[in-house]
Amino acid sequence: MKVPKRLQPLVDDGMVDEVMYQLMSGKEAQVYVVRCGDDLRCAKVFKEAQKRSFKQAVEYQEGRKVRNSRRARAMSKKTRYGQKEQEDAWLNAEVDALYRLESAGVRVPQPLGFVDGVLLMEMIADKDGKAAPRLDDVTLTPEIARLYHDQVMTEIVRMLAAGLIHGDLSEFNVLVNEQGPVIIDLPQAVNAAGNNNAQRMLLRDVDNMRRHFGRYAPDLLATDYGQEIWALYESGELNPDSKLTGCFEQDTHSADVDELMAVIDAARLEEMERQERTLMEDED
Repeated sequence: MKVPKRLQPLVDDGMVDEVMYQLMSGKEAQVYVVRCGDDLRCAKVFKEAQKRSFKQAVEYQEGRKVRNSRRARAMSKKTRYGQKEQEDAWLNAEVDALYRLESAGVRVPQPLGFVDGVLLMEMIADKDGKAAPRLDDVTLTPEIARLYHDQVMTEIVRMLAAGLIHGDLSEFNVLVNEQGPVIIDLPQAVNAAGNNNAQRMLLRDVDNMRRHFGRYAPDLLATDYGQEIWALYESGELNPDSKLTGCFEQDTHSADVDELMAVIDAARLEEMERQERTLMEDED
């Protein structure tokens, strides 16, 4: 096929030998299957900001660290340069997440390079060497649904243990090859420790998977892996190999209102005494 304009620099530099075909076109990017030597790979071409329908929501960006202080200051402003820096940071988020998760043992496509808004990565293939289907396009038996659900929960745990939450996980961004599910599409990956929406997003990711696999294995609809995973994370007990039960018992103990009010009164009294001391010192 004709080489798309955005892929021409990779062809010119010898990173890509041939563009085979377009695999998909989504809200934020177009993905092409390309040949690099004897290997087939994927080239994800991110759309320009004004052409993307996916909003760079503040809730996703919260907690992301910018190493360069000048860039951070620019991004906080609405200047053209600041907007460009924010766009670059958004595009780099998926690349950074892929490298981080791959090193943590999470089943994601192997990143192979990032040039001018184009991410070159491993092509997840089926047994025939063709691009693997999305989870949404696969019909499952109850047994396979339970197996895949278990595997996805394992990947979610590994992601969180590495400090990240997918943030938009569904049957549309999970591929399936012979070894099982592979997680894709991570530009909105959330920093778990620095984002106030982290718990809600984790629970949503887990619930999306529970509902999808529950269509084939209804017993999964009664599980509560999300709350269990988050409780382990909050307590500092989560690790990449944490064993899950799918059960979570909500804390039904009511708060001790009298004790809470006593703490508040003590803090108020302490503040009043501090203010009185300050006033007396000023008068002296």
